[in-house]
Amino acid sequence: MATLQIKNSGVAYTGPADDLEVLRTQFAQQHFVKFDGLLEPKLLTSLQTRVDDGEFYERVHDQIGPNRELCMRDNAASAALMFLVNDKKLFQVIQDVTGCDAIGCFQGRVYRVEPDREHHDSWHDDVGEDRLLGMSINLSSQDYAGGVLQLRERSSGEIVAEAPNAGRGDAVVFRLSNRFQHRITNVEGAVAKTAFAGWFRAQPDFLSMLRSETLFGREVKALRSPRLATSGVLSAPVKV
Repeated sequence: MATLQIKNSGVAYTGPADDLEVLRTQFAQQHFVKFDGLLEPKLLTSLQTRVDDGEFYERVHDQIGPNRELCMRDNAASAALMFLVNDKKLFQVIQDVTGCDAIGCFQGRVYRVEPDREHHDSWHDDVGEDRLLGMSINLSSQDYAGGVLQLRERSSGEIVAEAPNAGRGDAVVFRLSNRFQHRITNVEGAVAKTAFAGWFRAQPDFLSMLRSETLFGREVKALRSPRLATSGVLSAPVKV
């Protein structure tokens, strides 16, 4: 059985070529693929602790219909996630499975949706700005209800795919296209959903994006800080 996992030391993939073909078929048919345990458990626990200590603010995304979520301000946890996910080995597996163009970088954020604060998502496509695919990694420390990724055809409104709820540290990679729209259903019950989500983009490359310091602000400074090396999240600070 193929295993794709992000560890503190980097990305590791093990498994036969036939398993990749199974994933390719799944993506072609259902427009998403799920990677169980993408974040190694020890790394996930360390990240969750830092996310829970993070500062969140209420955010409404421009150019999307009615929507509302809590977004985590840039900190060492978000910086570590950005660095860990922007890995060429991960990019290569994603490209092999989805058939997308060459990936230059992953751009994402940590968000939280709570069931009792009218947090919700509207149908949208995220197309533009050289985005190739979407990805969401579950950072929740408890099991939540609802918060399911759905995809529908834009023209007919027919729901064509619904990804099963991701377990802790699981990732869902999904298609972006003018043909499709997607949304996250409302979270139900008493437990919030927390995720690291964003897009694989054709350009710029990750280091160019870091050097520009236009997208990450304090996150760039956090990546350069040697404190990450002693935090247990990263083995060494990134050099840019």
